[in-house]
Amino acid sequence: MTDLNKYRNIGIFAHVDAGKTTTTERILKLTGKIHKTGEVHEGAATTDFMEQEQERGITIQSAATTCFWKDHRFNIIDTPGHVDFTVEVYRSLKVLDGGVGVFCGSGGVEPQSETNWRYANESEVARVIFVNKLDRMGADFYRVVDQIKNVLGANPLVCTLPIGTEDQFVGVVDVLTKKAYVWDDSGQPENYEILDVPADMVDDVDMYHEQLIETAVEQDDDLMMAYMEGEMPSIEDIKRCIRKGTIALDFFPTFCGSAFKNKGVQLVLDAVVDYLPSPTEVDPQDLTDEEGNATGEKAIVSPDEPLRALAFKIMDDRFGALTFVRIYSGVLNKGDTILNSATGKTERIGRMVEMHADERNELSSATAGDIIAIVGMKNVQTGHTLCDQKKPCTLEAMVFPEPVISIAVAPKDKGGSEKMGIAIGKMVAEDPSFRVETDEDSGETILKGMGELHLDVKVDILKRTYGVELNVGKPQVAYRESITIPVEDSYTHKKQSGGSGQFGKIDYRMKPGEPGTGFTFSSSVVGGNVPKEFWPAVEKGFASMMQEGTVAGFPVVDVEVELFDGGFHAVDSSAIAFEIAAKGGFRQSMPKAGPQLLEPVMKVDVFTPEDHVGDVIGDLNRRRGMIKDQEAGVTGVRIKADVPLSEMFGYIGHLRTMTSGRGQFSMEFSHYSQCPANVAETVIAEAKERKANK
Repeated sequence: MTDLNKYRNIGIFAHVDAGKTTTTERILKLTGKIHKTGEVHEGAATTDFMEQEQERGITIQSAATTCFWKDHRFNIIDTPGHVDFTVEVYRSLKVLDGGVGVFCGSGGVEPQSETNWRYANESEVARVIFVNKLDRMGADFYRVVDQIKNVLGANPLVCTLPIGTEDQFVGVVDVLTKKAYVWDDSGQPENYEILDVPADMVDDVDMYHEQLIETAVEQDDDLMMAYMEGEMPSIEDIKRCIRKGTIALDFFPTFCGSAFKNKGVQLVLDAVVDYLPSPTEVDPQDLTDEEGNATGEKAIVSPDEPLRALAFKIMDDRFGALTFVRIYSGVLNKGDTILNSATGKTERIGRMVEMHADERNELSSATAGDIIAIVGMKNVQTGHTLCDQKKPCTLEAMVFPEPVISIAVAPKDKGGSEKMGIAIGKMVAEDPSFRVETDEDSGETILKGMGELHLDVKVDILKRTYGVELNVGKPQVAYRESITIPVEDSYTHKKQSGGSGQFGKIDYRMKPGEPGTGFTFSSSVVGGNVPKEFWPAVEKGFASMMQEGTVAGFPVVDVEVELFDGGFHAVDSSAIAFEIAAKGGFRQSMPKAGPQLLEPVMKVDVFTPEDHVGDVIGDLNRRRGMIKDQEAGVTGVRIKADVPLSEMFGYIGHLRTMTSGRGQFSMEFSHYSQCPANVAETVIAEAKERKANK
């Protein structure tokens, strides 16, 4: 039986270019999993195995791999840093027990590291911090530690200090043991010596050592009392306290080094073993009912419990569909029949494999705590729970963000449409933030995603992986419609011309709802004027009309409808009659309720060198941006703004031109807000033209 205390399920996450994938490569090399290290900039990294990843030098999908360090088993997931792929980070965090947050020594806490940190806080994942790239120009470990405190509001517990800076960076001092680890120039991770602390660092090391012990002993009252009376705790006791505080998220052990130059990575691996939780030490996942409400039960991590596992990623590769599964409890054997509680159907487990990026090792069984892939499952989607047939349950489901941008695509040749349909079906199963719709009137295929890069990569995958050549339309913004004034109205639907007729009368109020509430329905009918059994039909009628508004045909949001009176006929009233009445009522009242167009507004975070700040702010203002904040750093200025999505297409090109190629930006959806009249007129005119062309 495997010892769960020796398992570590960890993810590596950070901003684009902070060095996550390089750090993963070094970990695999150190643990003996690979013998030649691949470099991201050469397109040879093990976990970046998609062509698109190798060319762009970014990670697009999370990759899973397993390795061993000091007889502990690490299941590692290398996640993307780019904002368009945050869904990959989010779903990986849901199934991990711990994480390594990588920060760039010169870039510090960058926009995407904030988003990922927020996701990790929401998922309550214990983390150690690795400040990477300390060999780079402008790298400053102490500045990054301050940013972690001020920008992320986190409490870093400094465990190593750098020896030398920038190109003079040679090693690190372990604050706990007061030993210096110094590497030679060979670039080999094993070529280091353990020396005494350099004379010029003794005072700093003493100060941080004292801080470390004071913070650690706060986790144990007895040790704290002894320490205050002058008794020094043992290193084992301190490590035990640091582990306790790390798992409780009271602080985050912070390490430094240069993954690329192979300096300092071993201490991070030791920290994963010493301080990050095993599967049994994490708060168990909540079990929910079919509606997603917590039942109060938890999925206790133990091989002796009934089987509970979560499918967190689906990937299609040359061998067929792979379903990545985190097993929370129980044991899964090849040949078992399991229940998918989301569909109510059973499936037989054919092949199970342990993944190493895109290679695989066959398994005959897996146990609680494992992260494995199952080959060839049929109806499983991301977020589905797999469980014991006799003990059905649902693990807390994942919630994915709504797409904000869409493009219309059509295959270049006639034979391509079936091929495209199959390929897109597989891609939608893999990525829950990627949606596809068919426009009923024009027959066009609409792809929806999280940003330009997201859709760009999807089109590229269709072209290369599936061989589908596409004509791509220009990006479209996901506008919405809403109402501004309350309306009280009445509508009667009757069709009584001999035989059984239809009759339904509704009196209702429509009013603007709170932003973000979508559509809400309530009924305050008393005295049975509209019998209770017809209320759902009225709600269904109104809800079905929310898909297409009266201004420009976009979905309607943030509307409250209250049914307060009406009338029915003992013979002619039916659910369908009330549903039709509700649809007619919507068409009648929507134009009276001051309908308006809403546009998606993005939270934009721009980094620019100081001498271009004026140009960047001026440009954001021209794009109808609201500047929220600006913050000077050592290497440049970060500007935060809210900008309508429709003004942000092609922004990266403009930003690079303005900043001589040194600017960077990231954006994520913030909220919907009212469209200015001149913009609304253009959008409405375009919508009418599209309708006319159909």
